[in-house]
Amino acid sequence: MRATAAAVLVVLVALLLASAVLVSLVGRTVREPVTTAVQTRAEGVAADLAGGVGALQLGGSDDGVQVQMVAGDRVIAASPGLAGLAPLSDVQPRAGSTTSTTVDGRLLGENGDSYRLVALGLTPSTGADRIIALQSLAVAENTEALVKRLAAVGIPVLLLVVGAATWLSVGRALQPVEAIRARTARIQAADLSARVPVPVARDEIASLANTMNAMLARLESSAQAQRAFVSDAGHEMRSPVAAIRTEIEVAQRAGVGETTLSDVLSETGRLERLVDDLLVLARADESQVRLHRVEVDLDDLTEAECAQLRDRGVTVTATIGAARVIGDRSALARVVRNLVDNAAPAADGRVHLACGRDGEVEVEGAAWLEVSDDGPGIPPADRERVFDRFVRLDEARAREDGGSGLGLAIVRELVTAHGGWVRVLDGTMLPGARLRVWLPAQPPSGENA
Repeated sequence: MRATAAAVLVVLVALLLASAVLVSLVGRTVREPVTTAVQTRAEGVAADLAGGVGALQLGGSDDGVQVQMVAGDRVIAASPGLAGLAPLSDVQPRAGSTTSTTVDGRLLGENGDSYRLVALGLTPSTGADRIIALQSLAVAENTEALVKRLAAVGIPVLLLVVGAATWLSVGRALQPVEAIRARTARIQAADLSARVPVPVARDEIASLANTMNAMLARLESSAQAQRAFVSDAGHEMRSPVAAIRTEIEVAQRAGVGETTLSDVLSETGRLERLVDDLLVLARADESQVRLHRVEVDLDDLTEAECAQLRDRGVTVTATIGAARVIGDRSALARVVRNLVDNAAPAADGRVHLACGRDGEVEVEGAAWLEVSDDGPGIPPADRERVFDRFVRLDEARAREDGGSGLGLAIVRELVTAHGGWVRVLDGTMLPGARLRVWLPAQPPSGENA
């Protein structure tokens, strides 16, 4: 309705201005020939007088121009239509010059029509001082009146046409918006698989529909991931809880032994680690991972993990170079530990750690950390999937070692929070899996410590 009203108002103003200009132009166009004819007739009569015409008889003319020959306030001669009338104008132009004006037809004893009057000055030798010629403007006025009547009828019709066309066109243009609104209103949180209709036309509304469908796809993917996360978390937590319950029931029947307490403690630790991992991922989902940024030497963290691996009886080699970044020490230590915990169970006997700022640095000023093993490796098809939550490529071994499938997911979240990224690369030092982390030397711009 607002669009229609605006369109009608704009067209109304334009039509009124155009009509005013048209009437003015038409009036001027139809009046100019009348003025020319009257002036020509007056000049013709003056020419006859200059040629020594004696008793001049002024008859009617074919173009309807009537003439008075005036001397002072006395009419010397006049056309039949002006016989008996006093001078129609008191204007006394100079000899050879003319003046023109419009007079009311009531001067001639008529009503309604106006006349175009031209007064031409004469020299005294002619026996008269001016010639007055005039012609009716009825044709011009009728033409102007016709234009005004056409405008009075045409403008409302045009406004109706413009209003109807605007109403229909805008309504048709907004139909896809209404369809999108109606479909969106029916979409429920329990089922985000529905999509809004996309118009055939490639316009802004189609772009809006595509954007909304992309948003719905992201929401659906997020909701599915959340439901899968909750389901997997419940499944993972059920195992240690069940184990603890079993150990307690055994202890109730047979008494508490050292083995039972050790098993309960082990399962409790596993449950504690799982809950801690879940909390980290939950904070990452809510963008609430808070980092206390300080200068961190990745080489120190790498050497510490090498020492722990050797204590566990794993053969470790290392290529450690100086690599300092600005980040959260505990978070980066967890990144290194999770990478090592992922590599050690998969290795056949050897793990290699490396860090530095030289070599294969993809971004200037970035530090890198690398963990590789001599195990079976990660197939290319699974190199992105391993960073998803609760993903285990070797399900049996992972459960046996107490792995929850959340280690690499946490690595990616923490590295991303530091402005870096992690990838699985082809093995070079060892034939198995090779995971590399890149970290910027400075935190992402605009991020507080």
